[in-house]
Amino acid sequence: MTTSKGSWSLKVVVPSIIVPLLLSLLFLKLMPKETAMKSYEIFGVKIEKNPPQSKLTELGVTTWKTWEGGPMKIPWSFETEETMYLLKGKVKVIVEGSGGSFEIGGGDLVVFPKGMNITWEVIEAVRKHYSLKN
Repeated sequence: MTTSKGSWSLKVVVPSIIVPLLLSLLFLKLMPKETAMKSYEIFGVKIEKNPPQSKLTELGVTTWKTWEGGPMKIPWSFETEETMYLLKGKVKVIVEGSGGSFEIGGGDLVVFPKGMNITWEVIEAVRKHYSLKN
């Protein structure tokens, strides 16, 4: 009797563990890579970490103007909305009047709103493409 009871519980328990595990793995495999991207907003600034190449192509990022600079700290006012794609580097953005800050770096697509005042502190030399909204 013990053998059949033990055998029965294995027949029920094993599939109840294996089937959900296999379904989870299949679901992860079928998910598009774009769903893994991370987008968020902080102090009104939109940041997208490592956007897909298709989005960068659609925006025409490679046709935008290029700016680069080494370590520095400068105040900056955005007179118009500015979208930038950082190719390399690291910047600490200090938001004037808020007491807050955040960092952006290579691979980030960032949109700063018109009228925003910041201090731009380059921590590691930056190279970026940028576009100004008219």
